[in-house]
Amino acid sequence: MSTQPPLPLDGITVVAVEQAVSAPFATRQLADLGARVIKIERPDGGDFARGYDTAAAGLASHFVWCNRGKESLAVDLKDPRGIQVVRQLVAGADVFVQNLAQGAAARLGLDAATLCAAHPRLIAVDVSGYGAGGPYAHKRAYDMLVQCEAGLVSVTGTPEQPVKAGIPAADIAAAMYAFSGVLAALLRRATTGRGGPVEISMLESLAEWMGHPLHHGMHGGEAPARTGVAHAVIAPYDAYATADGGQVLLSVQNDREWRRLAESVLGRPELGGDPAFATNTARVAHREKTDAVVAQALAALGTAEAIERLEAAGIACARLNTVADVAAHPQLAARDRWREVATPAGPLRAMLPPITLPGGPEARMGAVPALGEHTDAVLRELGLPEEARAVLRREGVVA
Repeated sequence: MSTQPPLPLDGITVVAVEQAVSAPFATRQLADLGARVIKIERPDGGDFARGYDTAAAGLASHFVWCNRGKESLAVDLKDPRGIQVVRQLVAGADVFVQNLAQGAAARLGLDAATLCAAHPRLIAVDVSGYGAGGPYAHKRAYDMLVQCEAGLVSVTGTPEQPVKAGIPAADIAAAMYAFSGVLAALLRRATTGRGGPVEISMLESLAEWMGHPLHHGMHGGEAPARTGVAHAVIAPYDAYATADGGQVLLSVQNDREWRRLAESVLGRPELGGDPAFATNTARVAHREKTDAVVAQALAALGTAEAIERLEAAGIACARLNTVADVAAHPQLAARDRWREVATPAGPLRAMLPPITLPGGPEARMGAVPALGEHTDAVLRELGLPEEARAVLRREGVVA
């Protein structure tokens, strides 16, 4: 008999009417920690993220990333019988999560206020683009649009060209606050016996992540300049090309480090006391000269040698890795962070979630479901006889 302790969310049931990234990434993390997550999808194609691409062995990479460990129930929410199925599930659930278009959940009777009034122990999470009120409440909110509205694009890129983040930062920010919001609400329920609504806005989530440039601009008078890979107020803090075609990013945090860099890596110890370089203020004021000196030294070194010298001098540094480099990263391999996850296309490699509970069970990385894979089993669990299930299938209410 196993003595392994349970995962933190074992016994918690989550019902999710979700699509794309923000809600699915939040509920996937709940599933990783042991929750049962029942994902409600449209019978005609399901979560539209299933169709984003075919990069993951024929499956969509977004969907594989955000939906492991869930059960897929394909049901038509436009049919009253479909809504009734979802309401039955919610009645026995601990958490309900939805990120439908603003107002859609209320029209279906699946908004947090309605559900929490009927089920006082339920935690009902509404994930929206801009929040339930205000002039932007009904505005469409896709990740890149919210990156623009939150100001992220204005501080990302080069002086000549603003760029969006290469990952869905607004979606991820909202997902992380939804995830932590559920955990907080579960703790509150454990002491009060009551659940309640949890509201998450993509704009507010990403605006919070804008902390440094936002506070710099609000309190200092202007936002930090776009500086590409370089740091706006520290120098040298940038990526520099090496002799073998790689790039190394280094960061000098104080003037002692600058003196060590000048002596041990640049081979020019006199720069340590040169008034044009001796302080960070001076190095930022003479950024072009500072970068030119560092770039000239690193251009004569291979990537491995540059990293070795920088580390020997106590200078923070990193390789500017590609996606392929990350997939083969020696640190992730040494810490055994990769697992195989079952999918409809066969096993695919995925990373263990970052939350590690030493001495506890490993995160449960369940299978990525096929559309409607668990529909019949869930309906049986709700007590629907085969005749009733057959009618729902035949009439397209479930798939």
